[in-house]
Amino acid sequence: MEQVVPWADKRAALPFQAADKVLAAFFIIKKYGKIKETLENAMLEEQNSHQGEMELVIIDSLVPEDHLLRKIKKHIDFSFINDMCREYYCLDNGRPAIEPVIIFKMLFIGYLFGIRSERRLVEEVKVNIAYRWFLDYKLADKIPDASVIWQNRRRRFKNTDIPQRIFDNIVWQAIDKGLVDGKVLYSDSTHLKANANKGKYTKAYVAQSTKGYIDDLDKDIEQDREAHGKKPLNRKDDDDSNPPPTREIKQSTTDPESGFMHRDGKPKGFFYLDHRTVDSKANIITDVYVTPGNVNDVDPYIGRLKTQISKFGFETECVGLDAGYNTNIICRDLSRMGISAALGYRRGCQQKGKYGKYKFKYIPEWDVYICPQRCYLSYRTTTRIGYREYTADESHCQGCPRREECLAEKQAFKILRRHVWEDYKDMMYQFTKTDYGKQIYARRKETIERSFADSKELHGLRYCRMRGLAKVSEQCLLTAAVQNMKKIAMLLDGRPLRFLQRRLYDVFHLNYCLS
Repeated sequence: MEQVVPWADKRAALPFQAADKVLAAFFIIKKYGKIKETLENAMLEEQNSHQGEMELVIIDSLVPEDHLLRKIKKHIDFSFINDMCREYYCLDNGRPAIEPVIIFKMLFIGYLFGIRSERRLVEEVKVNIAYRWFLDYKLADKIPDASVIWQNRRRRFKNTDIPQRIFDNIVWQAIDKGLVDGKVLYSDSTHLKANANKGKYTKAYVAQSTKGYIDDLDKDIEQDREAHGKKPLNRKDDDDSNPPPTREIKQSTTDPESGFMHRDGKPKGFFYLDHRTVDSKANIITDVYVTPGNVNDVDPYIGRLKTQISKFGFETECVGLDAGYNTNIICRDLSRMGISAALGYRRGCQQKGKYGKYKFKYIPEWDVYICPQRCYLSYRTTTRIGYREYTADESHCQGCPRREECLAEKQAFKILRRHVWEDYKDMMYQFTKTDYGKQIYARRKETIERSFADSKELHGLRYCRMRGLAKVSEQCLLTAAVQNMKKIAMLLDGRPLRFLQRRLYDVFHLNYCLS
């Protein structure tokens, strides 16, 4: 007779059976995992076994055909660098030196691709085949150490004009290729943050050298007074014993050659200014000049314009400038050079609710101003600082229905001032209002402003890497040089049709405006 197992015994036996099944499944999974791990290791070993094999490759085939460095190497000649630096090397003593063209090509790579550190630059060259190909290095060649670059900078090329000569040579190559004509030039400046703490400074006094400007102004003041029948002004004779005028500035203790800048809409601190000129034909940079941040844009402009005109033989006809250059002395100097200017315009400061100077019309034939109520303001005198004063008749101003809109509370009659050089500014203003002048000024944002944007966004020129005016100038010059290389290579290799279309549009539009 079959023995009946109690339900309690059956329930007790069930867990032992499930545990056996779970344990068996665990051993199967573990064994499968080991098998899988063994297979994966074998596959990795098989894959890694090819890393030590030797292959015969051509490094030129590893660089893409449309790579930027390939285009630059095709259209830019770097052979001049060795000849330029030959005088700084000893040819019959010491160990063989690394060619200077290799050193500067490495710097070009850093500025071209925004690599800020020279140590990082060396590491990038080691692993980047395109960089090795550009430097004419094989895959197994040893790359120069980062110390080679900065030791050459601080010893061999210190206090030399090598960066300036490299930049000028690239501009000459652009001229030879027909990408620069110098007919229309655009200039402006941008601020570069100095490598200095804005809170660490001392007060200093610097001399103001305005003698040349003052001498020209005094001569024109005397001529103007003589033309109006006025007596010459009594001036004290210049004496060498008299000290020149001075002004107080903030001088950084970290980088004394930088300047403290505080402009409206600009950050405050120690900066450098990169004054740059761009040719309108293909946006090639033709001049770079660095000054401390506390220097006005107007001060170096005329000198730098004359420098590049004489250096490259430009026949400049017109320049495009923003409102910061719209000064009497700039307009005078440009007019005497026979150059027209498309200038930005700002009305200047004026009291709210009162008539500004622009409300009064100047009649050069009569040398008078006419107010909105058809009253004359006649010439009275020419001041020591170079301003003609024009005054209205007090009786007319007292009975004028718009007196409150024109005069201050305690002012009896209207007085306007006009600089002795303001005729030159009016000439430039009239040119700016022409169709040709409007076309030139409209392209300013496409040329000089675009050049600054590219240098900061793509080439790391947002702040200064080093300290001192000479080192910052080197950074700006080499950055501008690689920008020119890039522009030349892209125009000559990749987009000639687009460049031709742009030039044809400019020519036809110019002829239409002149007609």
